[in-house]
Amino acid sequence: MDWQTRGASKSFRALLTSQRIENLTMSQSFTNLLYHIIFSTKDRRPLITLDYQPRLYDYIGGILRETGGISLGINGVEDHVHVLAKLRPDKALSDVLRDLKASASGWMHDVFPTLSDFSWQRGYAAFTVSQSNLQQVQHYLANQKKHHQRVLFRDEFITFLKANEIEFDERYA
Repeated sequence: MDWQTRGASKSFRALLTSQRIENLTMSQSFTNLLYHIIFSTKDRRPLITLDYQPRLYDYIGGILRETGGISLGINGVEDHVHVLAKLRPDKALSDVLRDLKASASGWMHDVFPTLSDFSWQRGYAAFTVSQSNLQQVQHYLANQKKHHQRVLFRDEFITFLKANEIEFDERYA
């Protein structure tokens, strides 16, 4: 018996012991922060052609790695990008996206001088993904070109917002 439990009832000592064990077993933080992120070119201009997509997606993956994140899939079409990423708990999603989009815009200007007017929309959409749905989202990202032969980006975007019960003004969606 130590000074903390001396004079305490048996049940109280048992409670303290179990709390100490719990404190010992949760001495670390465990996270699996998976995000499906969507952002578009300014005014949804179709500037990310097939010529630019592979290099841009590689660059975006590199930016994610620099922030300590892991790219689990990047794809899109000419006017928007989908990113599936695992992010660190000490990095705010908004900070990661701000830095990623700023870096990617600058990179596009440097590497492709004909795209000097390239920029991203200010906003983005981000949805959490459970580990159990990871493969489904990866499959969805992999099939973006085929998917957008049937579905317009705006319609897709509104569907995501509604499915995730996010309030929005249709004028800005």
